[in-house]
Amino acid sequence: MRRFLIRVATLATAATAIVAPAASATTTAAHELGFKPLHYNINGYNWGGYAATGSGFTSVSASWTERAATCNSTNDLYAPWVGIDGYGSSTVEQTGVATDCSSGSPVDEPWYEMYPANPVYLNTSTYPVRSGDAISASVTYAGSSKYTLKLSDSTRGWTYTTTKSLSASRVSAEVIIESPTGAYPNFGTLRFTSATVNGSSLGSFGPTALDPSSNGVYEAKTSALGSSGTSFTETYLHE
Repeated sequence: MRRFLIRVATLATAATAIVAPAASATTTAAHELGFKPLHYNINGYNWGGYAATGSGFTSVSASWTERAATCNSTNDLYAPWVGIDGYGSSTVEQTGVATDCSSGSPVDEPWYEMYPANPVYLNTSTYPVRSGDAISASVTYAGSSKYTLKLSDSTRGWTYTTTKSLSASRVSAEVIIESPTGAYPNFGTLRFTSATVNGSSLGSFGPTALDPSSNGVYEAKTSALGSSGTSFTETYLHE
C-alpha cells in the first residue's frame, strides 16, 4: 500500500499555527544528534524548504539532482516537490519525485497531486527516475481553475505534462522536501536551483524558511537562499 503525502494543512489549519519550537527542544535535538547547536528555521513539521505567501500566485518552478538515498528503515519516505497552495490553505497543486523505502530499498517514483485528491504516480517504465538524474518541475495556473503540472527528467529524456482543474485560493507557492511518515532516508544534501515564483526569484517574495521535524527532533536543515534568490540546500540530519 502506498503511503500518501500529507500536507502541512492537515497538521495546522493556518500558517499562523506553524510556530518555532521552544529553545529547549532545539538544544535537545542538537544534543541527541551529536551536532553543535544550529540556528533552526521555523518548524515546518513534515515540510522543509521555502514557502512564499501572499495572493495571486500563478507559477512556481525549480530544478534539482535526484539524490542517492540510504534507507534507515522501511518507514522512510520523502519527496522534493514544487507546488501552489498548502501553506495555510486546504488544497495543494504539486509535482515531484518520491523516494519510498517500504520495499527495503529506495525506489524513486515521479508523481503529481491535486490535494485533497490522492497523488497520481507515473508509470516508472515510461517515466523512470534514478539517483543522479536532473529533474525540473513546475506548476502553472492556466486560468479558469486549471493548473498545468510539468515534470521533466532531462537525464532520461522524458517530460510529463498534465492539466487539471481545482478550485483553489493560490495564497502560497513552495519549493519543498516532505516526509509524510516523519522518517527520512539519508539523502545527504539536496540542492534546489532555478527556483522561481511568478517568473521572479523565489527570494524576491521574502519566503518563510522551514525545517522539517518529527517528535521534537529536526530531520533536515534548510540553508539560506543563495545570492540570486533561486537556490538553496536541504541537508539530512536524522531519520
